[in-house]
Amino acid sequence: MDASAPILLFDSGVGGLTVLTRLREVLPGAPVIYAADTAGLPYGEKTEAEIAARVAGLLGVLTERYKPRLACIACNTASTIALGMVRDVLAIPIVGTVPAIKPAAAMTRTGTIGLLGTGATIRQAYVDNLEAEFAADKRLVRHAAPGLVTAAEAKLRGERVDPAAISAAVAGLVERAGPDLDTVVLACTHFPLLADELTKAFGPGVRFVDGAAGIARRVAHLVAGQPLERSRPDFAVFTGPVPAAECLAPYGLDHTERI
Repeated sequence: MDASAPILLFDSGVGGLTVLTRLREVLPGAPVIYAADTAGLPYGEKTEAEIAARVAGLLGVLTERYKPRLACIACNTASTIALGMVRDVLAIPIVGTVPAIKPAAAMTRTGTIGLLGTGATIRQAYVDNLEAEFAADKRLVRHAAPGLVTAAEAKLRGERVDPAAISAAVAGLVERAGPDLDTVVLACTHFPLLADELTKAFGPGVRFVDGAAGIARRVAHLVAGQPLERSRPDFAVFTGPVPAAECLAPYGLDHTERI
């Protein structure tokens, strides 16, 4: 194993940066390439066939070009739809991102759990299976919040977060879940970027859970014992619009490339 072979983090946009933050906590010396399909954003409004074909194709190109030791699909929508296909076509380990329903079921005191995600994520059979396995005795209320993806992308760019996007997502879930809602699964890696805004909108009685820490631990487990050495600074790759350098610098991504 080449010590400089990177870990590839892939997302539709900037949401996977929340996973990168957690990954750096457990593997601070690991070389990382962050890849974002900003030309295809948003994934949540695409069909399953479009997402599967796009994700598998892009990861094939990225793997051929950058020779990663492992790829992480840091996107709930892409993972719940394309994870199996990607594992079938690529010869490296693939780590997916799925809604954190299991830890939410352990956290809830009332038994009522909300799930905020994209429209594509919340309708997947993968989510049905997670609910049946880990939250069969709970009440899981799903709500599509595509406006939060746009709000998170804007926040990373240093722009004003539209309060209407936050209030619409929160009100929609609260209306469906009722007063017993005490735990919310952030089933999109973009959404933790809005933790402050969501905490204020939901109030102190609601706790949040996302999968970033668990994903980072899984990646660390799979590369345990392998040599890790940066031969160049970590960087980001984009298929479309590129955030300003000052937006990415706090995440240790020193420069960008286009594919």
